[in-house]
Amino acid sequence: MNLDFNKLNGLIPAIIQDYKTREVLMLGFMNKEALEQTQKENRVTFYSRSRQKLWTKGDTSGNYLHVKEIISDCDNDTLLILAEPEGPVCHTGRKTCFGEQKSNFDLNYLQQVIDQRRDEMPEGSYTTKLFSKGINKIAQKVGEEAVELVIEAKDQNDELFLNEAADLIYHLQVLLSAKGFKMNDVVDVLNKRHQ
Repeated sequence: MNLDFNKLNGLIPAIIQDYKTREVLMLGFMNKEALEQTQKENRVTFYSRSRQKLWTKGDTSGNYLHVKEIISDCDNDTLLILAEPEGPVCHTGRKTCFGEQKSNFDLNYLQQVIDQRRDEMPEGSYTTKLFSKGINKIAQKVGEEAVELVIEAKDQNDELFLNEAADLIYHLQVLLSAKGFKMNDVVDVLNKRHQ
């Protein structure tokens, strides 16, 4: 990368984005030394304008940002850093410095709910019931839902077909969670195949 540090007196903005969810986590500034340290340690390091020194995000809180990819914009004067956060990013304890955003329902959110059910096992939850029956029962449910989806695919009822597809995805995510994985792990495999 041939970055232009001259526009902002030796600094460039660095937008930090969750590499899995693509949620924007924070914005900081880097000088050449901060970028070099970030690349060397694979932990995001900024240049603090108020303290006039380098600081690695997480050195105090333990909430490090582990670098997955660094991308420069078209003008080579801004960075997008895809990172894996280790805990909340904001000093307020929130997930991002932009506050908790209401987002559309997605598979990452569903995975979080499923994982929370697995960890807390609240009474009355269907997901808790599945986890309490064990891996064999969960795997069996995935098979049942797959068969039901195939059956509905042969008919002309789009609503039933889509409901069975949703059931299959939900049960697959429960199975992934039971095995210690997430849907993003499957996406990573698909991404490697795509390359």
